[in-house]
Amino acid sequence: MLEGFQNINKAFESKVRLGIMAVLMVNEEVDFNTLKELLSLTDGNLASHTRALEELSYIVCKKAFVGRKTKTSFQATPPGKKAFKEHIAALESLLKST
Repeated sequence: MLEGFQNINKAFESKVRLGIMAVLMVNEEVDFNTLKELLSLTDGNLASHTRALEELSYIVCKKAFVGRKTKTSFQATPPGKKAFKEHIAALESLLKST
């Protein structure tokens, strides 16, 4: 059974990071406020978890001006999508083996 844990990605152990990636897997791009509302997070909580995923190059952050306000949006990267799919497959495999 221990081999079932080998492909579990620690980056996605947090339910917040798992949620961020799940949303980004089905949406091309999601802005900060939408992500915050969908996952019921505070600004700081979302910011710290997106930063962690950015540092792993699993997501990219885009900033643009809309009028006079900045708009922050996120997008999953190809390596991030691959890592997330592998993580989900490992979870499914683990569940099937129990």
